[in-house]
Amino acid sequence: MSNPTPIPIGISNRHIHLSEADYQTLFPNTEVSVRNWLKQPGVFAADQLVTLVGPKGQIERVRLLAPFRKETQVEVSLTDARALGINVPIAMSGDLSKASDITVKTEEGEIVVKGAIAAKRHIHMNPEEATSLNVVDHEEVQVSLGSDDRRTIYDDVIIRVSPDFVLEMHIDTDEANAAGITPQSTGIIIKKNK
Repeated sequence: MSNPTPIPIGISNRHIHLSEADYQTLFPNTEVSVRNWLKQPGVFAADQLVTLVGPKGQIERVRLLAPFRKETQVEVSLTDARALGINVPIAMSGDLSKASDITVKTEEGEIVVKGAIAAKRHIHMNPEEATSLNVVDHEEVQVSLGSDDRRTIYDDVIIRVSPDFVLEMHIDTDEANAAGITPQSTGIIIKKNK
């Protein structure tokens, strides 16, 4: 059963979340500065950029998302992971139990962290939106999305509910490209049969 409420789609490019201690190593004596605010309240893309280094290559100009987190987390697509030469798990943000090691460097410093993942697709929403959509926190749903020529149904989409969230589905660049997604795209939730 589907709900016709359109779900806005956010396309997540590769990025990094840093702990305050790791930030100080990479950007000593530098305040985090806001480049632009993101849709989720209190979250912004910073001016600060890092380089990711793996056994097979490196990716430059990877943007910091802030505020700081307890643990440093690097989010890449599976295509990025292959270019770097690392195997990353598909995991929920914050679950670093199986994360891969990666080197992160700037002109001022370098760290090696067990923190690289490919983020599992998910939908942020507040409790009122969850009630309206008839879903609960951590529920798995399907979402139909894409262009007319590339209509796609993504399975195993995790619902994330918090008073601090606004309605938005997050997918990475690989998933967006496969379905012909643009920043104007929306999706429709399809409830799984139990």
